Amino acid sequence: MVTGGRVYCDALGAPVHVPDRPARVVSLVSGVTEAICAMGCGHRIAGVSAYCHRYVPDLQAPVVGDYLTVDHERLADLKPDLMLLTTGVQRALARKLSGAGYPVYVVPLPSSIHGVLENVMLVGGLLGEVEAARRLADAWTESLRAIRSSAGDRRVRVFAELWFGKHVRVPGGLTFINDMIGFAGGINVFGEAAQAYMTLDPVDAAARSPDVWLLFSEPEYPVDGRALMRERGWDRAMPGLRLVEAGVEPHRNMIHDGPSMVSAVQWLSERIAECG
Repeated sequence: MVTGGRVYCDALGAPVHVPDRPARVVSLVSGVTEAICAMGCGHRIAGVSAYCHRYVPDLQAPVVGDYLTVDHERLADLKPDLMLLTTGVQRALARKLSGAGYPVYVVPLPSSIHGVLENVMLVGGLLGEVEAARRLADAWTESLRAIRSSAGDRRVRVFAELWFGKHVRVPGGLTFINDMIGFAGGINVFGEAAQAYMTLDPVDAAARSPDVWLLFSEPEYPVDGRALMRERGWDRAMPGLRLVEAGVEPHRNMIHDGPSMVSAVQWLSERIAECG
């Protein structure tokens, strides 16, 4: 990664002009925002998404948009020298902002913990903070390894069900969530699937004999796990199934790829340990 000039962005198929040390960074990716702050560069963030303050509550940067939209007037006032978005559903917004002349760089959606740490290094390179990024990535890795080591030989079968608003998905083997479950001492029952986020098949999920049902939902669209268990008949078919409910709070958020992921893995490890 060479800064202070033209940096090629694969996701956009175009070069981006990035200064040596960007000082007015707008990040619309909460995991990236948290990582930048963990590198000691929070003062260089000029704007964030509506979700970033969940993970960096003391950050003073104003909200300039959410995951899919931006306040164009506020964004223009900030005059960002680097904007960070991600692939997936943000790609269309990234293209629009790039077309409007903003210096947009799109980081790839990670398909494993390795991808998460690679993005940390990528962002560190863009900021001219490679050493800080490597320290963060190394500490992150060591923390996850320590949690895995503390789990010993425990390997509990985990079925993860993620509700993104009203839409439900099941993480396969090509997700960092699969790795989070593994570091916590679990086995993702769909971990052999060479897919990222799959549609839900409750019959297939039950047939895989999970010990733990890891259920994530957002406060705007809460899911009642106990009621859902009765509706599916899992309370009778799998009386020993343990329900573990995750949420958007950093310490139990299983869909967030920022540094607080470590606390979420620790939380899940403790819940899995309670299974005996």
